Amino acid sequence: MRKTIIGCIIFLGNITQGLYAQELFVLTEPASNMPKGSIGIRSMNSMMFQKNGKLNYHQMPELMWGIHQKWMLHIQSFASSRQNGGLVHEGFSIYNKFRFLSIDDFNSHFRLAAYHRISLNNAEIHQEEIETMGLNSGNEIGLIATQLINKNALNFTTSFEQIFSSQKNAILFNKGLNYTLSYGRLIYPKKYTHFKQTNINLMVELLGQNLLGSEKNFLDIAPSIQFIINSQMRIDIAYRAALYSNMSRTAPNGAILKFEYTFFNLKK
Repeated sequence: MRKTIIGCIIFLGNITQGLYAQELFVLTEPASNMPKGSIGIRSMNSMMFQKNGKLNYHQMPELMWGIHQKWMLHIQSFASSRQNGGLVHEGFSIYNKFRFLSIDDFNSHFRLAAYHRISLNNAEIHQEEIETMGLNSGNEIGLIATQLINKNALNFTTSFEQIFSSQKNAILFNKGLNYTLSYGRLIYPKKYTHFKQTNINLMVELLGQNLLGSEKNFLDIAPSIQFIINSQMRIDIAYRAALYSNMSRTAPNGAILKFEYTFFNLKK
């Protein structure tokens, strides 16, 4: 397991050497923030498949606000078809991110940010994996590092996640350590001529978790394609698949479709 993770990190690190991109990833947030005064709306749709072939559909609408150039706020709602087959509202979360370091250079920049998520969710627990974005009631606190070099972006996240003990059917292990590594490359346009050009990005993300107090962990991979239209609209298409897991997970494999639109300069 450790050799797999280390090998993937070395591979993703090497392909960024010597290579302008946008650090907008599908399943992870970058250390950069929305512009101050902007409002974003997002709809994340995931279609995950159980081992018996049953489809779990999750719908997660989200409102995002660039409060300050260093601080942004997300409010997200969770609904799924997991419990009775029909789409049922299950909870919500509040996400805060603060960017505390920015280093800019010619054709590159580096960002560091800290974030916190608090979630309330009434969904029944069917797995050992901890996930405060759509499954568990709990807290998550973490750090994000983003490096942009020419047409390439590299993003690393690590976080601590804990389930609230009051959540019904809570499992034995209620604390987890998460880690993600994401790489993205701008493939179109080859040369910018105006801001209304459609951008196409290809990316791959590695997502892992270790349940603290146990030897249970998983590692997933999620390749994706991203379209940014008129510098305001974003469409993401991804597929998430388990590379390794020795913990109970209800539906780790499936497709993700995300829509996002940003309104700039609404509040100066």
